[in-house]
Amino acid sequence: MEAEHVLVSTTVDSEDTAKELASGAIAARLGACAQVVGPILSVYRWEGEVRTEPEWRVEIKTTARRLDELTAHLRAGHSYDVPEVIATPITGGSADYLSWVAQETV
Repeated sequence: MEAEHVLVSTTVDSEDTAKELASGAIAARLGACAQVVGPILSVYRWEGEVRTEPEWRVEIKTTARRLDELTAHLRAGHSYDVPEVIATPITGGSADYLSWVAQETV
């Protein structure tokens, strides 16, 4: 069974960019709710070098049917060459909340 709801996350290099991606997604009804978390410290390998940088995480709750459009929105507004966009299935939770997520993403 495929999940009806997903939690989508991405990371960006500034709080302003995180706020823009989050508010744009909600305004376009691609997600019902978004949180901006950060700064966080990310350690990763890029172009053969280990890097350590501050980032901000954007987490957006949406429905599986809006996932492709939300992914496109995040990629279009992202400054990274290879932006992180990860969707985690929501397999349980408050039925009232999940119903609200579905209503807000129509």
